Amino acid sequence: MVFCMNSPAGSLPNTVVAPLPDLERLAGALSHTARWKMLKELTVGEPRTIAELAAVGGCSYESAVKHLVVLRQAGLAVQERGSLYHIPKQYLPKPGEPVVDYGHCLLRLDAAG
Repeated sequence: MVFCMNSPAGSLPNTVVAPLPDLERLAGALSHTARWKMLKELTVGEPRTIAELAAVGGCSYESAVKHLVVLRQAGLAVQERGSLYHIPKQYLPKPGEPVVDYGHCLLRLDAAG
C-alpha cells in the first residue's frame, strides 16, 4: 500500500492509495481477447475456477492456465485456494459498471465481446 502524502498540509487527510500495476505488464496482459473476456467475467465479483474462465475465454484449460499466469503477474487477478481466481478488490468496479480503473487507463470491459 502507498500513502498519499503529497497534498498541501491540511487540505486532505492522508488517504491510502492502491499502487498502480506495472504499465508494461498491464499492456501485455490486455493484448489477448481471451484475457479481456476472463477479466470481464471476474468483474462480476465472484471467484471463478480455471474451467469456468476457460469456457468464458473460449480456450482450452491449458491455455486458460497460461492466460491466468499473465493476469496474475500483471496484478490483474489473484489466485485463491482451490484454484479460484478473482479480481483484486481495489480494481473491482461498482456493480453494473463495466469500467475498471487501473490508474494508467480505464477499461471498458463490455467491449470484450
